Amino acid sequence: MEEKKCMCGSSDVRVVSCSGACNVGQTANQAAIELTRENVAGFFCLAGVGGHIKGMVNSAREAGLMIAIDGCPVQCATKTLQHAEIEPAIQIVVTELGIEKSPDLNPDQKICAKVIEKVKEELAA
Repeated sequence: MEEKKCMCGSSDVRVVSCSGACNVGQTANQAAIELTRENVAGFFCLAGVGGHIKGMVNSAREAGLMIAIDGCPVQCATKTLQHAEIEPAIQIVVTELGIEKSPDLNPDQKICAKVIEKVKEELAA
């Protein structure tokens, strides 16, 4: 029987995101999806890191560069990584890009594009 492996995070540049129950959490998550679709970074499973799944924590630690996209100043994605002793090289906070947090679950496509642009700028720096 073949061992099952997680398919997330196949890139040396990896991204984790908030996926909180609000507009900015969903915007962060959508940005991570788009960055993965554009082959900028490999989407990595933050829940596996937060769940202390040994192989996933080790894989996250071995990333060449880790990006955290947080929805709001609470910074759940970044704090989850830090709890596992992983410091993101790049951190973006969606609310710092001009959108207020609300209980609306729809991602803001304009802000999502700003997040993607900001990540690309940080990677190029």
